Amino acid sequence: MSKALSHAKITPHRSATRGHSDHGWLNTYHSFSFADWFNPNFTHFGSLRVLNEDRVAPNSGFPTHPHRDFEIFSYIISGELTHRDSMLKKGAEGAQSDKFFRMHRGDVQFTTGGTGIAHSEYNEHNRDTVHFLQIWAIPWKRGLTPRYHTRNFDEEKKRLGFVPILSPLKGGPEATHQQEQAAEPTIDGTIPIHADFVMSAGIIAPQKKFEWVVGANATENTKRKVYIHLPMTKKGKASIRLDGREDVYSEGDGAFIDDVRAGDKLSVESLGEAEAEVVLLDTA
Repeated sequence: MSKALSHAKITPHRSATRGHSDHGWLNTYHSFSFADWFNPNFTHFGSLRVLNEDRVAPNSGFPTHPHRDFEIFSYIISGELTHRDSMLKKGAEGAQSDKFFRMHRGDVQFTTGGTGIAHSEYNEHNRDTVHFLQIWAIPWKRGLTPRYHTRNFDEEKKRLGFVPILSPLKGGPEATHQQEQAAEPTIDGTIPIHADFVMSAGIIAPQKKFEWVVGANATENTKRKVYIHLPMTKKGKASIRLDGREDVYSEGDGAFIDDVRAGDKLSVESLGEAEAEVVLLDTA
């Protein structure tokens, strides 16, 4: 096995070590300490603070609740999720009506909590469970202006390589008012985030390998951390290997990758019977 990142430390975070709660309407797994589950070994990783893998039953969900000073995003895996927030107005981006945005597979909904925003996330479908990742990042400063974005990321492009989804806002922590209003990401076609942070996703066919360039030529700090998560999408038939190493990661598993630098190349190889949908979070 060829290890290109021999200097990197890769630590598995197995699915069984996640927090887990089944409330009937919500079946949720926590990769990091959240709600009533606390583990001092899993509090954050760089600016990555929360990664929950949620399944919400039909006609149920999270009622309106406030957020502030976090960057919060949902990655829809299957089913549909309806987002309503205190900023949605008639004619706003993605407003399928004057009150909501209904998300499906491939959609990513992003919220800057900033000085305060209230939203709800509800599965209004009568039959289908929604499966999604809820991820929070710590912004580079507090007191930001609340903002939201919704964007769809093409399924077939994810089968060709890692597709960047989030990248830092142009202007960084010292972004001007004009740059905030323009909301331009460092990587074209992505959603801008107020953090030195890149998210990407890929769908890797069995026996195929994707490569990720750490930092994606878009980040400020050259010292990086990368978190990999393999969602539970194929009933246990998907698995991956990182950097040609011996450890095999099954669905629900994650990996902490430390001691990497911008420009390093990380290989992710699909080993299972089914394609592996991999989410990658690259942070300072």
